[in-house]
Amino acid sequence: MSPPSERIFVALGSNLGDRRSNLGEAARRVGVLEGVRIIALGPVIDTAALVEPSEPLPQPRYLNSVLELTALRSPRSLLEALLAIEQSMGRVRSTRWAPRIIDLDLLLFGERLLEEPGLQIPHPGLSSRRFVLEPLVALAPSLCHPSTGQPLRALLERLPP
Repeated sequence: MSPPSERIFVALGSNLGDRRSNLGEAARRVGVLEGVRIIALGPVIDTAALVEPSEPLPQPRYLNSVLELTALRSPRSLLEALLAIEQSMGRVRSTRWAPRIIDLDLLLFGERLLEEPGLQIPHPGLSSRRFVLEPLVALAPSLCHPSTGQPLRALLERLPP
């Protein structure tokens, strides 16, 4: 179990169907999970899809945001609940970076550093993805990366536009 004072951040993304509605529905479903309380929703941004360099076909653009929450759940339990929400909303896992109706990534769980099968906190792509850092920094401007201590704002400023 986590103490309720830990700040937890979850990324949301959608590039299929009614993207804005998908983000709203995912946030609603996260908010009704047992032991979870949503604190805030970051700004919604529109971004190009992240694709393999060899991918010949473009994908629809994404809408991305970040939720801040607290939870009386373990990181593993929360991750499993997020994956269940994805599945219940129609997410089909096929290839890496495939289009998706909803994507929920556990980014940060307080100051915890975890590396377990299927679960890494902080999320391994956190420091290199503008579509995650931009709404995260807007929501929590003073937040630092738990493993490096670097301000997330500084990491965002180093990324290409």
